[in-house]
Amino acid sequence: MQSVARGFDLLEAVAAADEIGLVELAHRTGLQPSTTHRLLATLIACGYVVQNPQTSRYRLSHKVVELAGGQEHRMQRLRTAVRPHLLMIRDATDETTNLCVLDRFTIVYVDQAESSRTVRMFTELGRRVPAHACAAGKAMLAFQTGDVIGDLRERAPFPSLTPHTITAADELEVELRRAHARGYAIDREEYEDGVLCIAAPIFGSDGEVVAAASVSGPAARLLRQDLSELGELVRGRMLEVSRELGYEPGEGAGTPANGAGAPTAA
Repeated sequence: MQSVARGFDLLEAVAAADEIGLVELAHRTGLQPSTTHRLLATLIACGYVVQNPQTSRYRLSHKVVELAGGQEHRMQRLRTAVRPHLLMIRDATDETTNLCVLDRFTIVYVDQAESSRTVRMFTELGRRVPAHACAAGKAMLAFQTGDVIGDLRERAPFPSLTPHTITAADELEVELRRAHARGYAIDREEYEDGVLCIAAPIFGSDGEVVAAASVSGPAARLLRQDLSELGELVRGRMLEVSRELGYEPGEGAGTPANGAGAPTAA
């Protein structure tokens, strides 16, 4: 543990300068030069620090920068892959489409293609919504492991946001199994009165859900359409995205090749 702590102290000291020498690093960290040199050798071997061959001074490697920016790089890759499909669904329906990710039992909106209609849905990017009360959340929860669903059950009864919100654990599990079987979820005014959403999950190369895309609009307008046809449109587009991310579909409408099965409590 002491070596790990010293290694992190040393890494932070290297990060605080463009380039820095051995003696100065030892002084800043309070380590003996011999200990500093040994830890630097380990950090260099692991690829986190590089040594300038001309000056013998040390600096952070690009690996650290990639590590720090890894999540944002992955999110940008996801947005780039999904964006054309959001636009296609938006153009086909003239309803707002969204890209969402799951943060435990909350979804976060990370991209949107807005409808051109006068009456349309708009959600601020970064907005967080309870997963149990929206289509995107249910689409992602439908492919979680039994352990996750067991943890979710312990949170019941779930907050009621409208008269249509599902608040009972048993009822939500039935809804998630239905979403898992058909490959998409429907929010019938469960998060906001008068708003209907349909969402489908996006799978990564390991078969796990990485995000979901939804199409949303006034319930009265969407109910005039064939919801199963709309659900298949979103599901099909998100399956294309999933393939782009390296996913290989298994058998069945919504079953991932090596992901979670239908939701059951642990």
